[in-house]
Amino acid sequence: MIGLTFTNARPSICPTNGVSPLLGTNPICFGAPTNLPYPFLYDAATSISQRGKIEQYAREEKDTPSEWAINLKGEPQTDTSKLLKDLIDQTASLLPIGGTDEISGSHKGYGLGTMVEILCAALQQGSYLNMLLGRDADGKAAPYNLGHFFMAINIDFFTEIESFKAITTDICMQLQNSQLFPGKDRIYVAGEKRI
Repeated sequence: MIGLTFTNARPSICPTNGVSPLLGTNPICFGAPTNLPYPFLYDAATSISQRGKIEQYAREEKDTPSEWAINLKGEPQTDTSKLLKDLIDQTASLLPIGGTDEISGSHKGYGLGTMVEILCAALQQGSYLNMLLGRDADGKAAPYNLGHFFMAINIDFFTEIESFKAITTDICMQLQNSQLFPGKDRIYVAGEKRI
């Protein structure tokens, strides 16, 4: 089977050309079998960095890279402890994959995050955007009511599993064996580092 899993999350990402945190980090997960010792497993937020990495930086007392988050004036937000507080207060935003501008591909991360929001909210008539702040109408703490979307694709409905695995293996191996960037020693595919 091929597996696809999405979830929406607390508002923290601004839309392209915006500064207000509306979308969650809305991760996308995809898994497919291969003939390698590991399946292809992709799991990533639709923001430049997931919120958990910023929480880790706070514990390590590290600054947040300037390309990851902005305040409501559109300025980089690098004070990690302040950023975590400002995300809760909705006075800072994480940036979508691609950063702040369409020329760098911001619309791609923004579009993927919106796609996840639609799949995780509209199909189940669930909570979305600022409805996921974890507060009720009176401002009191409330459950987040996150939504999830799961899809399993039976490979046998499309092709023979061994043929599918041979192609996914070849795709992965061609990527791994392609020309290296100067100074790099290895190209990985998603899921490989977990073994």
